[in-house]
Amino acid sequence: MQTLVTGGSGFLALYLIEQLREEGIPVRALCRRADSGLAQLGVEVVHGDLRNPDDLARAVEGCDTVFHVAAIPGVWGPRKLYFDANFQGTMNLLAACRGRVSKLVFTSTPSVVFDGTPHRGADESLPYARRFLCHYPHSKMLAERAVLAANGQAGLATVALRPHLIWGPRDRHLLPRLIERARRGRLRRIGAGTNRVSVSYVENAAAAHRQAARGLTPNAPHAGRAYFINEPEPVVLWDWIDGLLVRAGLAPVRRGVSAAAAAAAAGMLEFVHALLPALGEPALTRFVVQQLSLDHWYDCSAARRDFGYAPRVPMDEALRRTEPDLRRWAAQGGAAPGQSPRAMPVAGAGGAIL
Repeated sequence: MQTLVTGGSGFLALYLIEQLREEGIPVRALCRRADSGLAQLGVEVVHGDLRNPDDLARAVEGCDTVFHVAAIPGVWGPRKLYFDANFQGTMNLLAACRGRVSKLVFTSTPSVVFDGTPHRGADESLPYARRFLCHYPHSKMLAERAVLAANGQAGLATVALRPHLIWGPRDRHLLPRLIERARRGRLRRIGAGTNRVSVSYVENAAAAHRQAARGLTPNAPHAGRAYFINEPEPVVLWDWIDGLLVRAGLAPVRRGVSAAAAAAAAGMLEFVHALLPALGEPALTRFVVQQLSLDHWYDCSAARRDFGYAPRVPMDEALRRTEPDLRRWAAQGGAAPGQSPRAMPVAGAGGAIL
C-alpha cells in the first residue's frame, strides 16, 4: 500500500518524504506543480489541487496512510484564498479518504489556540482561540476540528500535529526572509527581547509525523486528538535569532521597538493596505507583532506519552546542519532561486511566523 503526502514539494513534506523513502515505504505526492526532485527519490507524483475533489479521489486511490501537509500559509490575503484551500480542501480530502484510507495525519499549527496572550508551557487543554487576527490560523482551526471529528468514521483514524516554528536547511521562506531583512538592516527587535518560544527543527517535525502514524487506529490513545510538537526546551527568541545571524556571518540585531509602538504601526499599516489592496502585504501586522514579542512555548509531553514522539536531532546538531544554508542565503540575498525577497511570505507550514 502506498502513502500519500499532500503538498509534496513543500519544506516539511520533502523531509517527511525522504524519511519515508529511507524506510522503503512507497510514496505518492500530491503537488500543484511539477517537481523533478521527487521523481528522483522514486516518488510517484500526482498533480492536483485540494479544491478539486476528483484530484483527491485519484490521489488517495490505493493509499493506506495520508499525511496532509499542504496548506496556504501567511498572515495577509483574502479570506477565500485561505478557507478554500485550508478548510474546504481538508474537507474534500476527508471525503476522499472515507472508505479508502485507514490513517490521516494532519499538519496543524499552535496558532489555532493562539489568543494574543502569553503561553508558557501550555498543553493541549488550551481551547481554540475565539478571535483571529488573520485568516490562516482561523482556517487551520476549522480544518483541525473537522479532522479530529472524523476519527472513527468509515474506519478512518485521525490525529493532528501542531509543530511550532519549523526551521532548518532548505527552508524557502522563514530563515531566508530573516536573513534578507538582516542584510538590508531592516530587522528590528520587537518588545523586550526576552520572550521564549518553542521551535521545531524540520527533521524532528517530520519524524513526529511518522511516529504518530505508527499504531494509529481509531481507538489508539492519540486518535482524534491534537498534539504540540516542538523541541523539549524553548529558546529565547531574539537570542536564537542573533545566533542564527552570527552563524550566517551577519551582525546581531542592534535596534528595537516596543511592542506597543509596533502594534500601533501594524494596525495603521493593515488599515491602509486593506483600503488599497494593490499595495500587497503590509511590512508588519498585529499578529506578527504578537508572535515576535510574546512568550509562546508548549509542553509536548503528551506526544511523548501517547505515540512516542522523540526528536532525533539535538539543537546543537540542528544548528550545525543549518549553518551552510544560513551562509549561502546571506551571500545570495536570502531568497531561494527564482524567488524575489519581496514575494517571500511571512509564515511557513505549521505557523512558523517571522
